[in-house]
Amino acid sequence: MDADVIVIGAGLAGLVAAAEVADAGKRVILLDQEGEQSIGGQAFWSFGGLFLVDSPEQRRMGIKDSAELAWQDWLGSAQFDRAEDEWPRRWAEAYVHFAAGEKRAWLRSMGHRVFPVVGWAERGGGPADGHGNSVPRFHITWGTGPGVVEPFERRVRASDKVNLRFRHRVDALLPGGVVRGTILEPTTVARGQSSSRTAVGEFELSASAVIVTSGGIGGDHDLVRKAWPARLGAPPRRMVAGVPAHVDGRMLGITEAAGGHVINPDRMWHYTEGLRNWDPIWPNHGIRILPGPSSLWLDATGRRLPAPCFPGFDTLSTLRHITATGYDHSWFILTQKIIEKEFALSGSEQNPDLTNRSVRQVLQRVKKGAPGPVEAFKQHGADFVVASTLDELIAGMRRLEPDVPLDAAAVKATVEARDREMTNTFTKDAQITALRGARSYRGDKLIRVASPHRLLDPKAGPLIAVRLNILTRKTLGGLETDLSGRVLRADGTPLPGVYAAGEVAGFGGGGMHGYNSLEGTFLGGCLFSGRTAGRAASQAV
Repeated sequence: MDADVIVIGAGLAGLVAAAEVADAGKRVILLDQEGEQSIGGQAFWSFGGLFLVDSPEQRRMGIKDSAELAWQDWLGSAQFDRAEDEWPRRWAEAYVHFAAGEKRAWLRSMGHRVFPVVGWAERGGGPADGHGNSVPRFHITWGTGPGVVEPFERRVRASDKVNLRFRHRVDALLPGGVVRGTILEPTTVARGQSSSRTAVGEFELSASAVIVTSGGIGGDHDLVRKAWPARLGAPPRRMVAGVPAHVDGRMLGITEAAGGHVINPDRMWHYTEGLRNWDPIWPNHGIRILPGPSSLWLDATGRRLPAPCFPGFDTLSTLRHITATGYDHSWFILTQKIIEKEFALSGSEQNPDLTNRSVRQVLQRVKKGAPGPVEAFKQHGADFVVASTLDELIAGMRRLEPDVPLDAAAVKATVEARDREMTNTFTKDAQITALRGARSYRGDKLIRVASPHRLLDPKAGPLIAVRLNILTRKTLGGLETDLSGRVLRADGTPLPGVYAAGEVAGFGGGGMHGYNSLEGTFLGGCLFSGRTAGRAASQAV
């Protein structure tokens, strides 16, 4: 045997798994098809949001949370309804207890810290037992994505039990813990950029256990469209990529060919607030807006989206509505006052203040003007229109999409009707009621939700329109695993010596999120499933 355990994929789940194996005193080889500069995978590029329950940060912000409330929210969002949801549901329950229990202390013991203001992501908008977070639970890592990766990369690099082998692409899993693949030529491309697939050799390695942590399919839009379910409408013809091209789903097929069982492949998580990156890193690079609740959301023709399709409330309901229109884009209409307080951009590189752990830079956010990266998109981004009047704004929107029949009269009528509802502090408009309610939460009022105002108020201007694209992101289904992370075969028995963690396993069990995410659960799912698989594999060998 070349090692006790082989881990395939050096993203967050793989780093966690490898660190746990090494800490148990076992030898581990960590393989990745990309260069060393891409260690940490997608997690490096993330905002670093983590789902925590009843945390000290929540309590300091006046939030009353509990494992019972979080589990109610999870079940209302997951909507488990299939026989094959047995293991996903069990993983979900275990994860919620992890998030309400040792998760924060475990991370903190490695130096991890979070920003003191807790965000309220995926607010839902339906009944109490329906989809969405009843309370804010989105804890932003101080250091964003790199701050999540850092403790585990440090543990892996410090261990003499870990052998890192980059540019090793796995092509087959064989019985007896044999891994066979291709050695790719060295690469000097920057992190996230597309690297060469030129082969310079072959390899074959063996171990008592193999842990697959290779990620999902979001970088291959053909695979996304192939898996796209009818319940989400027609697959978009035009999408932007929220992940690099190397997130290609290869190991799903390879592990399935070796006998692993893939479940829930039709469950996926894609965002509706994607921007074309004006300064791209990977092909078709998209950035997601993390919006506050005030922007007016219109479809491609200028019709307002219905409740609960408000910014930041119900991702997949909004996606279904947009695809039903027959167009692949929609619009935000907002003001400078809204963009200054409510627009954040997902990604470590789009939040240099938090990524650099700079208190001085973070304090700049309270000054007048949008954050620097947001302002750069407003000035340079292909999806932005800025105008002094509504007529000029509509004309700019038409220039961006000349082949789409944008109804100027409908846009004007909708904006004016919305503005009339701002006269009183009470209203029948559900979105305005929601944004006023959001400001009753201290964190939203402090840094996230602009004070209610008319869109046509000159003092709040200029007016801004943002074309929103569908952005690919996460695979919610994947390899079916038991609570030890062992990959299961179609008959429910374990595939000998093979484990899986992270997105390739639907973040645990083959789909612990069910149909929807509560956000902050993707990184957390990598942490939890990587830790579980690493510990189980090290005990088994």
